[in-house]
Amino acid sequence: MHADRTNRVALIIVAIIAVVAGTLGALAGFGVFGDSVQHRPLVDNPVSDFFAREGEWLWPVVAVAAALLTLVCLRWLWVLLFSTDRAGDLRLTGDHSLGRTTLSARALRDAVTEEVESYPGVSSARSRLIGDQYTPTLVITADLDDSADLAAVRRRMETEAATHAREALDRPELPVQLDLTVTRRRARRVA
Repeated sequence: MHADRTNRVALIIVAIIAVVAGTLGALAGFGVFGDSVQHRPLVDNPVSDFFAREGEWLWPVVAVAAALLTLVCLRWLWVLLFSTDRAGDLRLTGDHSLGRTTLSARALRDAVTEEVESYPGVSSARSRLIGDQYTPTLVITADLDDSADLAAVRRRMETEAATHAREALDRPELPVQLDLTVTRRRARRVA
């Protein structure tokens, strides 16, 4: 479950319900549905009569529904606060008869970042693996000097950094996303 998408969908649904309820209440208050609706109380006494008559079974049901709603809200908060789209350590494919080989996502991330930062015209770089360990995507973000050759840096990132990451993971199909930003800062090193 992607936290941002879930958050947006839930908030849009709540907003739609609130807008519809508010619009209907305003229309009723302005007499669009007639005088009888305009001067009638918002909640009639039959609702409280129903709760009084059926309270023996209704209040436990309300309590269970409230508890379930609380659990759903806590799960939602947990996902929002503690979930990440970053991939964990990756198992490398190959012959498993001698054991398993695991590559630290951080080690790959650091190596790619260091390599991209060494390119002429790159003032800073970051990389990360997103997705899960079975279908990761490498995201490389680089800030380039305004004098950098954008096409050359992009081509080098695709042919060198991305290729090295694919070779390290033994995943020639590893998707790579490049995010390049041109800045006015100059690189601090001489290439």
